[in-house]
Amino acid sequence: MSIAVGSQLDRAVELGVNRLLELQRPGGWWVGELESNVTITAQHLLFHEFMRTRDENLTWGIVDELLARQRPDGLWSIYHGGEPDLPATLESYAALRLAGFSQSDPRLAAARRFCEERGGIGGARQFTRMWMALLGVWPWEEVAQLPVELVYLPPWAPVSLYTFACWARQTVAALSIVMHYRPVRRIPRERAIHELDLGPRPPSTKLSDRLWGVGNGALSRYMGQSFQPGRERALALMERWVIDRQELDGSWGGIQPPWVWSIIALVCRGHGPDSPYVRRGLDGWKRFMVEDGDRLRPEACQSPVWDGGLALLGLEACGLTPDVPEVGRGVERILAEEVRTRGDWAIRCPGVTPGGWAFEYDNDNYADIDDTAVIGLALDELGVGRDAVDRACRWLAGMQCSNGGWGAFDVENDAEWLYSLPFCDFGAVIDPPSADVTAHVVELLARKPGYEENVRRGVEYLLREQDEDGAWWGRWGVNYVYGTGAALPALAAAGLARDHAVVRRAVAWLLDHQNEDGGFGEDCRSYNSGEEGLAWRGRGVSTPSQTAWGLLGLVAGEEARSPAAARAAAWLCESQRPDGDWDEEHFTGTGFPRDFLIRYHLYRIVWPLLALGRLRRALA
Repeated sequence: MSIAVGSQLDRAVELGVNRLLELQRPGGWWVGELESNVTITAQHLLFHEFMRTRDENLTWGIVDELLARQRPDGLWSIYHGGEPDLPATLESYAALRLAGFSQSDPRLAAARRFCEERGGIGGARQFTRMWMALLGVWPWEEVAQLPVELVYLPPWAPVSLYTFACWARQTVAALSIVMHYRPVRRIPRERAIHELDLGPRPPSTKLSDRLWGVGNGALSRYMGQSFQPGRERALALMERWVIDRQELDGSWGGIQPPWVWSIIALVCRGHGPDSPYVRRGLDGWKRFMVEDGDRLRPEACQSPVWDGGLALLGLEACGLTPDVPEVGRGVERILAEEVRTRGDWAIRCPGVTPGGWAFEYDNDNYADIDDTAVIGLALDELGVGRDAVDRACRWLAGMQCSNGGWGAFDVENDAEWLYSLPFCDFGAVIDPPSADVTAHVVELLARKPGYEENVRRGVEYLLREQDEDGAWWGRWGVNYVYGTGAALPALAAAGLARDHAVVRRAVAWLLDHQNEDGGFGEDCRSYNSGEEGLAWRGRGVSTPSQTAWGLLGLVAGEEARSPAAARAAAWLCESQRPDGDWDEEHFTGTGFPRDFLIRYHLYRIVWPLLALGRLRRALA
């Protein structure tokens, strides 16, 4: 099988480019829906119930969405085609009961049995229990405690707000206020899920868990006392910390968890509906609501800067220049979004000059290292924005961790011991370096003089992180196909030859994991532990984005003329829709590996265009 320049490949590129140009929004934005799991949808209804802003349109739009996402067996998962998940099922069940579904409704029977078998509310994660406590169906005393005095601890202390990743940091700050007040918005008993209050889960027999349990119990008793020295000042300081981090669009960090809990925290502190902070926070959600026929769902986040950077990178790979109006508008928009202010990252890097880009529309407090690397690469290849790219490179160099890698937002944010805390059972709470982010930074800095030492240390990190079989784990994309598809272009940019042992092992892994149809795919279950995770490693239904990642790795490994590259390109060409787009239902992005998966709606087109464009250049 072969793909010839001037025939099938050119046609696919032409169709895809035209489709992507059509998808540009006013103002130069490219942004697709960032679709997440049903817990975000269910929690939105619970949140508006607490705020007393729930209406019929919101309620039934969310009900329709939850029912549409229900599995055939009556349960819910956290990604397309996934296995049943307790938080997703219990929170969806709670939202439907709140909307008026009876506990004996046959549509909820399987979900109720599933939750009961797993301990009900007491068997669920902390976040689920917090939502149930908020609505009066679970005691706050049975939730892991967070003392607001955390605000007193300096950033260099063994534990402080800055020990947590930025997304967890903002959530922890808000929740520490909420847990002081322990607010309850009781709902009618016939709409509450008291039937799933089966009591606390049995105490763990592990010594570490028992010690944490004792400490958590003591802290809970202290938080229930009337005399708490220093507590009022801590509450005021934490409230100020939260207010200072509200973004222009009303959000906190542009993401759902700190956003909703910060609003609830401010309500606990006496902010009413006329408070500018609460009003901005509630108004901001309007832009995050997706209407899908009668269905309604909130986005957990939005990705316009990330999508725009990938779109420009893909279009440039396909031969487009800034003279193309859509490309020019996209460049102008991206340059206008450059972050020149100091955020929380500067707490540990005070001498580093700001530069780079965030992920969302308005999130200047948390510039994103991955976005900055990809956008810097796109602008550099387009030959525009030299000053902005130079500032970005200097900032990236200053954000390198001591082990040579890069995290997503912070430096040295790798306190693994936090996962032993009872509170931290819901997903990632730290931001250590990862191979995929490091690879994108190396791919950019390797092009620029003056960063040779940063590149050398970054390459050494990537070499250490390669698994024995040749693959790299993917932190922000599913999974080993993403990590490997990012690492190989970085190593090529850094000068590793085609015959280097690391490159050959990685290419061999890709060849071994290519599907019979020529595409690449990987199931989200590859993030699972044990034998199940191993069984899905690099295995799954072929998807456009994952096939593109595999093809990018093959091209970087100088395998552009190989049968494997031809088969991958043929799969992309033959699965392309007549309008130049591709279909992709599977979740191929991650927020928290295994716990929070994402379906980026533009991944299905931006990554194939980047891969096909680079392949065409290599063949030509």
